[in-house]
Amino acid sequence: MAGSRDVTVEVTVNGTPHTAEVPARTLLVHFLRDRLRLTGTHVGCDTTQCGACTVAMDGVAVKSCTVLAAQASGHEITTIEGLAGDDSGDGLHPVQRAFQEEHGLQCGYCTPGMVMAIRQLLADNPDPTEAEVRHGLNGNICRCTGYQNIVAAALSAAAHLREA
Repeated sequence: MAGSRDVTVEVTVNGTPHTAEVPARTLLVHFLRDRLRLTGTHVGCDTTQCGACTVAMDGVAVKSCTVLAAQASGHEITTIEGLAGDDSGDGLHPVQRAFQEEHGLQCGYCTPGMVMAIRQLLADNPDPTEAEVRHGLNGNICRCTGYQNIVAAALSAAAHLREA
């Protein structure tokens, strides 16, 4: 294709460094899914509308369908697969555990993005109200639920994190 070129991407994903040559227009979400086989990060809309592709870049939630892999070069990415658990031994992050306990998912498609968005929400506001959780999830869409259990999971995770 005329005008296309490859770029070198050097990125640390879930603690592991990766170097790859990719087409310059490769989106981070496709790099994670297709090149690194980290398929927990979902592609829902490719337009930042749904939030299914949310990951953390240098600890800050980003929608990976609007970040070029080249833009992520030199940064640390955490995907749902890399979200570490605590010392409880179940290998789950407190937000993941809260989703399980509060039945915060149905089909599960939005869940990785929701978990990553809630992780950011709680990092920014460790004691949110229900209204603040709902506002904080504004950019993430779940097509299955009425969000009640997702909000309950966020509030439960906040309580667990404050106790830790």
